[in-house]
This record gives sequence, structure tokens and C-alpha cells, in this order.
Amino acid sequence: MKNTKLWSATTLAIPLLAVCGTAVAGDFDGITLDAKLIGGQQYEALYARIAEWEADSGAKVNVISKKNHFELDKEFKSDVAAGSLGWCVGSNHSSFASQYPSLYTDLTPFLTADFIAEYVDSNIAASRIGDKLVMLPRAQFDVSALYYQKNLYEDADKQAQFKEEYGYDLTPPDTWQQVTDQAIFFSDPPNFYGTQFAGKDEAIVGRFYEMVVAEGGALFNDDWSPAFNSEAGIRALDWFVNMYQSGATPKGTTSYLWDELGQGFASGTIALSLDWPGWAGFFNDPESSKVAGNVGVVVQPQGSAGIRTGWSGHHGFSVTESCDNKAAAASLVAFLTNEESQKLESSAGPLPTRKAVWDYVVKQAEGDEYKTQVLKAFQAASSHAFPAPQTPYWIEATNVIYPELQAAILGDKSSAQALEIASEAVDEMMRENGEY
Repeated sequence: MKNTKLWSATTLAIPLLAVCGTAVAGDFDGITLDAKLIGGQQYEALYARIAEWEADSGAKVNVISKKNHFELDKEFKSDVAAGSLGWCVGSNHSSFASQYPSLYTDLTPFLTADFIAEYVDSNIAASRIGDKLVMLPRAQFDVSALYYQKNLYEDADKQAQFKEEYGYDLTPPDTWQQVTDQAIFFSDPPNFYGTQFAGKDEAIVGRFYEMVVAEGGALFNDDWSPAFNSEAGIRALDWFVNMYQSGATPKGTTSYLWDELGQGFASGTIALSLDWPGWAGFFNDPESSKVAGNVGVVVQPQGSAGIRTGWSGHHGFSVTESCDNKAAAASLVAFLTNEESQKLESSAGPLPTRKAVWDYVVKQAEGDEYKTQVLKAFQAASSHAFPAPQTPYWIEATNVIYPELQAAILGDKSSAQALEIASEAVDEMMRENGEY
């Protein structure tokens, strides 16, 4: 593979590095980089490559924290408040990045324009805060599609029973009303459930947000005042309430995040699950999944407004402004998001954020029916994608919204009551922060 210069001509004092397909060569002997990284089974294959970077660069990486993004976010906020920012490399996400306008350094001085241009333009644009390129995207572009157990739709008895009860053919759903019908139809609690959803933190608010959009509404107005206390918002929240109260979801769903959802579908006890591309390989691996060989994937359903859900974002890595070894840290970040790293991550299902890797994964999928279906579904899903609201107060807003969503789901409040209280809390928070 042709070498590509990583460093720009303005950084001649920094050792010149080259991206050489599988390694970053440099002279960082004796340097140790502290890192705080997202944790999870699906990320370990990439992290195994860190040893390769260490061997070639002479530096060492000390992972001092490995947690999910929600826990990392709390830790980062604590670090900022305490001024304990001695670490250099951190996992980042486009949904979280806008909260930290001064935490991360601008990576642009360390990279050539040609190197940056190798990433998908929209992902690079979403990796900026103003003019600062605060992270490099990894092969974790997230937009959800609908996974389902194929044999449920091939059962002649179920087909006949469903047609008699609902008046239309039993096929993988294309609308959220069809998801509702089918989730209730398939459910047999406590042994089997029609669907599931992440029920706390930003995860439930993100799902609610995309359902509001699919119902023709909006989460925020243009001035960042809350807009979700609306008929569309009530319809969106009613979907979650209906799924929970009807027994179509596990009772523990209000405490679930992404790992619990992934393990839940892989356990074979869930019929339909809206989830991220990173799980595609895991679900079809007989070593990890009871539904391997029985997984189908279709584009995410549309709401009553004819709009498909599409809340999206992407993972990446950033370098702190306080890092004493920004050159080494930028080298590591570039390595973990280079072409070879993205090929590795994409092999398990995640969508790449490098142009060449998209071509690669399409070619690799030829002849593999499941991988081809996954790529087709998620390519369609990505055409309906929209980002998390780009306000520094997105996560803070989710922290006041999600308890009210939970209250409605659990039956403690009506959807209208919960949204009115949440809207007032968000309005107060935005005013206190001077948004309007």
C-alpha cells in the first residue's frame, strides 16, 4: 500500500510518521500514553492492535479506564471539574463531543489534508467543533436497522394466525405500527418477547427523539427550546409505554443499555430488535449467539409521518489539550482509525468511516448472503440518518428527560404529564445556561 504522510509541513519539529497499512512508524521511545477507552466485547479486537503500534513506535499505552460511553462521560466531567486531565487519548462520540469544546485538541496540525480526505466527509464534518477537528472517526458509524428472527416469519401456522388476527401478511415490518402488532403477537412472557429497547440515560432519549421525528415532530425548536411536548411526542412515548405495559418487552428493559440489548437478542428470546451495525457479526456467530444462522436485517421502520427513525452518530478517538505528548497521541489515534484498523472492525459488521473501506467491505461481502443483507440494510438505513441535536447541552437535556420517560413507561405518569414535566425542566436548564 502506498505510504501517506501523516504530518503536515507546519509540524517539522515533530518526527515525521507514515501510515503504512498496518503500522505507524515513529520514534516515541520512552513515552507512555494514558488512555480512557470505551469498553465492550466488540471493541477488543481493535485494542489488540495497540501492541503493534507500541512495537513500531517505541511508546506504551496505559489504559486507565475502560467503560461504556455513559460512564466515561461521567468520568470525563469529573476530570474536568477536578482538573485531573493528565491522560492523553480518549474514546469519543459525535453525540457527546459538543459538551467538551476545550477538552480536546485540534488534530488538524498533525494531519495532512490528504489523510483527512480519506474519511467519509460527513463523518469528518461531525467530528469538528467549529473549526477544530476534535476526533478521528473509527469504523463505528451508528445508525440502527431492525434485526429479526427469520424462522418466526417462515412458520406457516404463525403466518395464518397473524393474518387472521391482524388482516395483513406476516412479513418483516416496514412501519412502527407493524412492529407494534408483531411484537405483541410474538410475545410469550416471561420466556419470549416481541421486542426490547434501551431504557435509561441518553439511550432511551435518543430512541424517543427518533420516534418523535418519525411521528412528524421535533425534540427541539431552532432556538433549542424543547419541542417534544406535542402530539407527536405523546404518540412517540406511547409506543414505549404500550410495548412495556403489554408485556411485549422484558420487565428489566428500563435498566437496559446497549450491551444488555445485544446479549438479549443473541439469547434467542427476542423477536425484533432495533440495533446498531456493530452487533451484526456477534448475532450471527454460533460461538456467541443462539440465533446464529437465523438472523434477518431490514431497514428501520417508518412512523406515522412516513419518516424512518434514524438517530445516528459515530465513535472516534480524541487527544486531550493537556496531553504532554500530542504527537505520539495523534499517531496512536491515526493508527486506530487507519485503513487496516477499519477493515478489522468492519469485518464484524460495523459501518466504516473511510471511503476505501466501504468499497472493501462491499467486495468482501460478495457470496455471503448474510453480510450482503446486512450491508444493504444499513446502507439504506444510513440514507435516513440524522445526528443527535448539536447542542452542548444534549447530554444534560437527556439526563432530565429520561426519568420522566421511565415514569410514563412504568405507569407512574401519563405520557402527557411526563412530557410536560420534562419539557419544563429542559426549558429551565436551557435558560439557566443562556441558550435563549
